[in-house]
Amino acid sequence: MNATKTTQYSCAVMLILSSIIMVAYQVFTIQDVANGLLIYIGQAFLLAGSIFGLDYYIDKVKQIMKG
Repeated sequence: MNATKTTQYSCAVMLILSSIIMVAYQVFTIQDVANGLLIYIGQAFLLAGSIFGLDYYIDKVKQIMKG
């Protein structure tokens, strides 16, 4: 695995973990989730899904092209 993939995967995992931690904090402290946090969570999961999905898609295309 090269440095670019490692950086992308680390970024995706950190975004997912940070969104889960922030939601847990807000739910346990104020029993509510702010709208801005929901937008952050959506964007974090969208980016993480794009990173993992695009990498998987490119690997599959490479396998198909090799034959």
